[in-house]
Amino acid sequence: MRIAVAGGTGTVGRHVVDVARQRGHEVVGLSRAGGVDLATGRGLDPALAGVETVIDVAGINSTATKKAVDFFTNASQNLLAAEKRAGVKHHVVLSIAGIDNARSGLYAGKLAQEESVRHGDLPWTILRSTQFHEFVPLVVKVASAGPVVVVPKMFTAPVAAREVAEALVDAAEAGPRGRIPDLGGPRSEQLAGLVRTYLQRTGQRKKVVEAPFPGPMGKAMRSGALIPAAGSAVGRQTFLDWLDELPR
Repeated sequence: MRIAVAGGTGTVGRHVVDVARQRGHEVVGLSRAGGVDLATGRGLDPALAGVETVIDVAGINSTATKKAVDFFTNASQNLLAAEKRAGVKHHVVLSIAGIDNARSGLYAGKLAQEESVRHGDLPWTILRSTQFHEFVPLVVKVASAGPVVVVPKMFTAPVAAREVAEALVDAAEAGPRGRIPDLGGPRSEQLAGLVRTYLQRTGQRKKVVEAPFPGPMGKAMRSGALIPAAGSAVGRQTFLDWLDELPR
């Protein structure tokens, strides 16, 4: 199968590309480096020539609600329109578990993306997953102020990016199935505890301070509403397993 991957150089995307190629699929990357801009639609038509399935794992580094909604709406609509012109048969998209309970910031953008996909003219599959293990070092990077890391009060069930990628390629191979079961990690954890463990394991001396995130998103974080419900798919790799694989 010829598969195009939007966001193929990102945390999950690079695994999607690798898994798909290992399974014998032909993979096309959709990235600005390759002359494709999802936000404007530039370069999409030639890139999608002969593509049967698109896996969309593209993202944006912003928590601003309007910016996230605008990006995911425009990118999805441009991508879907180009897919229709190219004769693509299946659109697979990665979303986030629990976003119905947190309609702001990045989550609002992903909800807008899901709506675009559901109301588009192409058969689709949506997989929602929890945060990846790589979310923890990202929090340390963006939330550090000198020797302090300010961490939102949050329950999460981090999952391996590789396992999310495998599930996305599985979905591509299975054909359109609509909303499939959410995927979460094997353990429910408090984000502050994960950050402390990461700092200790990587030799960083920082104090972790928990602070409640405001609004509906903060409430969802604190209540555990971002953890998949019973009956969802469960990954294998724990956060500690992931840490053990990091270079020393």
